[in-house]
Formats: sequence, C-alpha cells, structure tokens
Amino acid sequence: MKPKAIFFGSIGTLAETSDLQRRAFNQAFVEAKLDWHWDFELYKGLLKKSGGKGRIQDFATQKGIPVDTPHLHKRKTEIFNDFLAKKNLPLRPGVSEVISYAKKAKISLAFVTTTSKANIGAIFFALGDQIHRSNFDFIGDETMVANPKPNPDIYKKALTELGIKPTECIAIEDTETSMEAALTANIDCVAFPGLISKGNSFDGAKTVTEKLSPSYFAI
Repeated sequence: MKPKAIFFGSIGTLAETSDLQRRAFNQAFVEAKLDWHWDFELYKGLLKKSGGKGRIQDFATQKGIPVDTPHLHKRKTEIFNDFLAKKNLPLRPGVSEVISYAKKAKISLAFVTTTSKANIGAIFFALGDQIHRSNFDFIGDETMVANPKPNPDIYKKALTELGIKPTECIAIEDTETSMEAALTANIDCVAFPGLISKGNSFDGAKTVTEKLSPSYFAI
C-alpha cells in the first residue's frame, strides 16, 4: 500500500553535513580553551548519542571537566550555521526525486528532526532553491518535545499532527540512533547512511541505501 507520508528524519537525510558539524564542535572547543579535538573516528562513536548537548555533557563528564554545556552548544550551532551560510550544499542522491514523487502522488512530507530552529533555517538557506520549507507538511524542532532521539516523541508528534498511523508512513534516517526513534514508534525505516555512519549495520531497517529512490515508497 502506498504510504500516506514520507518522513525525512534528520538534516543528514537531506544534505551531507556531518563533517561540518564535527568541525563546528572543534572550533567551539578551541574558542572555549578546551583541549578537546573530535577526530572522525571519535565523532563517529559519539554519534551513538543523539543531540549535541548530550554529546558535550557526556564527554565533559568522562573528562571530569565542568563546562557550560548550553553556552558551548549554542556557540557550536552559531559556527555550524556560519559554515552553512558560506556553502551551497547539494541535496543527497535521490532526495529531489523522492520529493517530486511525493508531491505528484499526493504523499505528505515531514521533516521529523529535533535539531534547533536555527539549524533548520540554516540548512534550508544552504540548500537554496533545491528545496523549500513549503514542501513539508510538518517540520519538527527541539522545542516540540522534551526528549530528543532516540526517544520516539518527535515521531509521535508528527503522526498526531498529520493524523496518520505508524503503518501509513515510512521514515528515512541517516544514523542508527535516529533510526531507533522511528522503529520505537513502530514506523518502517529506510536507512540512508551518511559519511559518518557508512558501514554500520542498521539492523531493523526496511532497506539500506546510498541513494534514495521513489521505488522504496511506491508499494
């Protein structure tokens, strides 16, 4: 049965931004005079926890160093958004085709993220005319729910707002942690690994792909 909605679950399902995120964290650490550097492999492990604030706080706890987590994360977000303002990001492979298919087939689209409103604005700016807010019938953000992914709250919020059942939609996620949120909400998920999560198992996914296709949503 054709789904009533397709849920893009994270910024990384639209554009590859994981290394920009990592670089933004590192610049924020330098500015805060913290002797921290998250290289590719370390950051990959830290992504097992969703939410930048949680990653910073957990890392600080492990190091035994008190930090102003909200301030540090706010500065990281500002740096990340500055990076995006200077770049014209391409959509990830197949995203444009899936969005066009959904619009023609009258399938609702949702952006089911728990990132900040600032990050959402920045990613739409960086993607330019390739994609628009108006393409989406629901756009989530961190203010909508108390618990970030892997908690399923944002998915439940999207289901309620769109008036559909879990069996009537399919999610797209780029990390195992975020996919857990969709699966916990009983929503089938297409795994669309980004640069950081390539090679991970994505157990429980409907399929794992490096390029989205309307065929995943046409059944």
